[in-house]
Amino acid sequence: MAGTIFDRKDNVLVYNEKTEDSSKRIYNYGNLYSHVIGYSYREYGKTGLELKYNRELLGINENLTINQIKEMVLDEKKGNSLKLTIDHGLQEKSRQLLKGRKGAIISMNPKTGEVYSMVSSPDYNVSKLREEWGDISISEERPLLNRATQGLYEPGSAFKILTAASILENGIDTSYNCKGSVVIDGYEFNDYNKTKHGKIDLKEALTKSCNTYFVKKADELGKDKLGQTADKFMINREIPFDLPTENSRFNYKEDLEKTEIAASGIGQGKLLLTPFNMTLISGAIANNGIMMEPILVKEILDPEGKQIKINSPKELSMSMDSNNANQLTQMMVSVVENGTGKNAKINGVSVAGKTGTAENQSGKNHAWFTGFAPAENPEIVVTVLLESDGGFGGSESAPIARELIDYSLRNIK
Repeated sequence: MAGTIFDRKDNVLVYNEKTEDSSKRIYNYGNLYSHVIGYSYREYGKTGLELKYNRELLGINENLTINQIKEMVLDEKKGNSLKLTIDHGLQEKSRQLLKGRKGAIISMNPKTGEVYSMVSSPDYNVSKLREEWGDISISEERPLLNRATQGLYEPGSAFKILTAASILENGIDTSYNCKGSVVIDGYEFNDYNKTKHGKIDLKEALTKSCNTYFVKKADELGKDKLGQTADKFMINREIPFDLPTENSRFNYKEDLEKTEIAASGIGQGKLLLTPFNMTLISGAIANNGIMMEPILVKEILDPEGKQIKINSPKELSMSMDSNNANQLTQMMVSVVENGTGKNAKINGVSVAGKTGTAENQSGKNHAWFTGFAPAENPEIVVTVLLESDGGFGGSESAPIARELIDYSLRNIK
């Protein structure tokens, strides 16, 4: 009999209920954990944590005795339980804030890597899988896809935080005279409404999300320096995690045109990121340049509740120098205080963030916000991605992030 799955505060999310001749898996929250916990059905197999921790949940080890095998066949053997890092309240709040729109929200602790919430929409009701499988499996909306870890999107201006990191790490001159447009290899790049920002530095360029600044600096950096920074932030690399993840992609080792490299500086061109990777990028900046390995399962407990295993925080990548990370944090605070991220402001809390509005093939924008708070001692990092929403990161995604950050700072200890 499979073990129970709890959230970080011991709320029961999934358990087994004994029936006359067997037992039944009970999913307490229908759609809410469809992309995290997944499902376990004889006819459809297993997904999510149900698949990843199948052996642990069933209490299977390599030295099973004959009696234990008999107990398993009779569904009498009790499995181990999982205690997640997820906060049920924040998970509910995240799904509620998405309001059924296509996209994903992730929140985590940048110092420990503990994932507090992860929602992807559209989702599906795990409890009604048998009745609804026909519709779910053929839906063009792809409700089975975890957009948080497997969705690949143009990051748009949200990627400017990585370009900024590369500028700082490589000692590129941060001054620039913005004339509203710049020509790279015969192609003209423009600022929004061709706004002329005049003489600006990196902080002001990030605050105002000046396209031509980052296009020009990406050209100065060149593909190898920008690509090496991307690698340190786990782009093009597999991120160890309990759920399937797609690798973010920046194909800088290809023979790229100068215009493609320049476009990469503003999150366009041959560049695709998962919302999960974007969260880790923000988290690394928040954590003095150190990216932590993400954790979803905190503890494994035996049937009596005794701890068998605990997943402790681990460093994943030294993404950037701590002094540069602290500089970049102050720039991201300015984005929220004075720039495109104003809708993420919280009274009495210093929020660092970056918006993104990414053009894509659908003809509608992907709207991004990624950020963390409190900036001086970060406890929470949040990424919001609204897929093909047609809106802007500053107006659509930033207010969602604000609500989530505010809730988490008041409710998670």
